Amino acid sequence: MKTVSIILFTLILPLMNIFGQEAGHDRQPVVAGSFYPSGSDKIKSDLSGYFVSCPGPVPGVRVRAIIVPHAGYVYSGHTAAAGFAAVPPDAEIDNIFLIGASHRYAFDGAAVFTSGNMITPLGTVPVNKEIGNKLVNGSRWFITRDDAHRPEHSLEVQLPLIQYHFKKSIKVVPILIGTHDTSVLQSVAAGLEPWFNERNLFVISSDFSHYPSYSDACKADRLTSDAILTGDPGRFIKTINSVEASGMDNLATAMCGWSAGLVLLYLTEGSSGLKYRNVEYTNSGDSRYGDRDQVVGYNAIVVEEKVTAARSGSSAGAFALSPEEQKTLLTIAREAISARLKGEKPLPVETARLTPRLREPLGAFVTLTTDDNLRGCIGRFTSPDPLHMVVGQMAVEAAFADPRFPALTAGEYPGIHLEISVLGPMKKITDTNEVIIGKHGIYIKKGLRSGTLLPQVASERGWNVTEFLGYCARDKAGIGWDGWKDKDTEIFVYEAYVFGE
Repeated sequence: MKTVSIILFTLILPLMNIFGQEAGHDRQPVVAGSFYPSGSDKIKSDLSGYFVSCPGPVPGVRVRAIIVPHAGYVYSGHTAAAGFAAVPPDAEIDNIFLIGASHRYAFDGAAVFTSGNMITPLGTVPVNKEIGNKLVNGSRWFITRDDAHRPEHSLEVQLPLIQYHFKKSIKVVPILIGTHDTSVLQSVAAGLEPWFNERNLFVISSDFSHYPSYSDACKADRLTSDAILTGDPGRFIKTINSVEASGMDNLATAMCGWSAGLVLLYLTEGSSGLKYRNVEYTNSGDSRYGDRDQVVGYNAIVVEEKVTAARSGSSAGAFALSPEEQKTLLTIAREAISARLKGEKPLPVETARLTPRLREPLGAFVTLTTDDNLRGCIGRFTSPDPLHMVVGQMAVEAAFADPRFPALTAGEYPGIHLEISVLGPMKKITDTNEVIIGKHGIYIKKGLRSGTLLPQVASERGWNVTEFLGYCARDKAGIGWDGWKDKDTEIFVYEAYVFGE
């Protein structure tokens, strides 16, 4: 695993800070340019690609915590995005408690960063210094160790994901665990307990197995993940010890941030209303940049609780746009394409035309046809951006970046027909009898391969459910006609509000 080693071994080398480390008391980025891009546009572009194929939030539940990886984005970015995507972009969150294990320093307890804010190429992430100081002043196990935070990558890697995904700026409480003493970890969890509620999100940053072969990593990471899903701290500790004592070739650790994971398990212990769910598993061998001889494992795991009513938002069944709103979106899409053809920026939309509906953070697809033949189709399932912006962006992508077609020409432009599909939430199914032709779009995912077909496609082509699934599996996900039948293939359905010129 030569390529991934270059990134991972930077943990034991002095890290270059291309932004300068001493800028007041704020914590400056140290792994921008190595673990993730150093340019803001490139970060946004990469993250958009990761998030676009991630299932969104599950209706009727609230996510209280997530466990996500912290490796280089080219290896673990999609899995990290899958964890964050389970949380609505407009979720009402007061604070994000960002917790990881210190890779470079050992110390008793947990180090809280309170000296300033945290900086990334996307801007400033505000730190809740008041909560941080309360933790430090309220327990001997919470300390200040800026020297531990300054070079640490595990929390920094999560910051651009937070900035990209969430609609509003959310304060963070950065915490590094410096011990493996389980009694101390219990005390750390006890100190955090007052803030472990529905108003705050806990983000645990950790990769899983390090350096076994691809097949061994899958086995080891499954055992560790299954232990976490039980919610039992004792079983989790036994599993970590068992995996690490198994004699597995080249295994350095079962879970590099297991101490941070154990703190979460102590926090959720005894809470019958909280359930763990594994959203996605991959390892570096699934990336085109890594080999399969020595890999690092990644899980995205969420902690959820049922709520009495789904969070506010627009499901497709209740969603509707007025004729004027439809006209506005179609105009935005067409003018965005026209401006690109002219090498200009689209004219800003009149504020009065942007209704609350058009400002909602919703996913959408834009489809271009010429003489009833497909000419381009690209979209997002979920988005932190408002609907009117998503439609403009996806119109340009469909016209000029669909890899199946050459870029649209000025000569073709007058003859294209635009169709917009605003997407509702996705629901995972286990029985394909749940698929309703004409009502449901389908999204099929197997490992890192995925694909979707919009609801109207099956109706327009007269397909039955089996054909709908087969064409999506073969032509969109690239897993073969019967790939949707495989045990490790996930199938989701969603509804869409569709309109066109």
